[in-house]
Amino acid sequence: MKRTSISLFQLCPESLALCLQKCVKGKSLRPGKQVHTILLTSGMNMNILSLNSRLVGMYASCGDMRSANYMLGKIQNPNVFALNWMILSSAFNGYYEDAIRYFSLMRELGHTEKIGLALVLFERMKLERLEPNDFTWNVMMAAYARSGDSHQAFALLARSTRDGFVPDLVTWNALISGFTQSHKLMEAFKCFRDMLVSGIQPNHVTLTVLLTACGLTGSVQRGREIHGFIYRNWLGNNVFVASALIDMYSKCGSLKEARSVFDWIPNKNIASWNAMIGCYGKWGMVDSSIKLFEKMKEKGIQANAVTFICVLSACSHSGLVEKGLEIFRSMRESYKIEISKEHYACVVDLLCRAGKMVEAYEFLRDMPIGVTESILGAFFNGCKIHGRRDLASMMVEDIMRMKLIKPGGFVALSNIYAAEGEWEEVENIRNVMKDREVHKSPGFSWFEMKGGFRSVEEEKENKFSSGAGRNILRKACIGEY
Repeated sequence: MKRTSISLFQLCPESLALCLQKCVKGKSLRPGKQVHTILLTSGMNMNILSLNSRLVGMYASCGDMRSANYMLGKIQNPNVFALNWMILSSAFNGYYEDAIRYFSLMRELGHTEKIGLALVLFERMKLERLEPNDFTWNVMMAAYARSGDSHQAFALLARSTRDGFVPDLVTWNALISGFTQSHKLMEAFKCFRDMLVSGIQPNHVTLTVLLTACGLTGSVQRGREIHGFIYRNWLGNNVFVASALIDMYSKCGSLKEARSVFDWIPNKNIASWNAMIGCYGKWGMVDSSIKLFEKMKEKGIQANAVTFICVLSACSHSGLVEKGLEIFRSMRESYKIEISKEHYACVVDLLCRAGKMVEAYEFLRDMPIGVTESILGAFFNGCKIHGRRDLASMMVEDIMRMKLIKPGGFVALSNIYAAEGEWEEVENIRNVMKDREVHKSPGFSWFEMKGGFRSVEEEKENKFSSGAGRNILRKACIGEY
């Protein structure tokens, strides 16, 4: 086969960035060096997609601290990603003074990274001849689980076990809750299995979190398995577990089973009623939702702020504008409940879904509270659906004044301009997002397969790393293509 130079090889920066990402995850030093060689020989700008920072992370994750430090020195203003990897790897390889030095550099550059700080302090304990206790181990493992770093979380778990720490119920609950918050659901269920194998029985906190995980993925089969576990162990009398069951079945679309659980609860509290009212509202059964709301009042249960969010959401999904506005007005007058930003967001969504965009705009202007991200998102989505670019433009000043940290409002406004073919305005919105470091994460779908849950994005990465993408990299490294 003819061998050609790779200097003109058409590997784009995105492909090389993905290769480096896989090298970091797999701690693959040799392929990482091959990617580094391609970058050097091709003369590609390493500032694109922070390729230089990714190289620092690759070398640091593989334990090659000398090369990592060399690459870090080539970066004029290292970002959090590069510095955090230097802190983590230095600490885990025993270079505690270096870890503290890198952390000091991070602070000098104005970056903050709570996990990096916590790890430095944790490793610093050894220098002070202090031994970590149960609380310290649990806090560190929970922090990594919440950040989605399963590798470091499980590494700390194994390390704590070697040091004589025995994971208890608090430990397992912290890990399961953290992984659920970061959408690492396979890891959450793995911790649950490991907890049962170790002989520790779950409590209502464990089961509530696991049911939340089932709702996130729409896995009604797993939810039923946990329901069976609850039934066999006589844990269903807990109202919080029962409410979590209703919410799980609701998110999975099993309304009959949700109502069955609700009817079975002997002593219903406000959380139980709210869960069932929200379940009906979510699926457009507004009559059932309001009927249950009225029945709750007859039972003498005092409605709270969450109840009205559920009822207003039900009216919004069914287009009952007048009924929704009537309930909204009755909150303060009849129930003495303080109206929050969530309630205002529900009313804006109610008006926008019904196409009453002028009324929604006037309602926004008359609100006694500041416009929030969720309110802006509902309004801009309504403007896009109903073609009211004029009203959206009138809110541009508000969105520019606000320090938005979520991308919803920006993306919705950008889509409105794109629909009108105003690409210069679209570019302006994207530049503002870039300047404020607001990032739009790609959407993904969960699907269940043998061995656990996967997301579509994970499968794309796996296909690239295990199939054609890996072959392209191999051919590029030897000059065949």
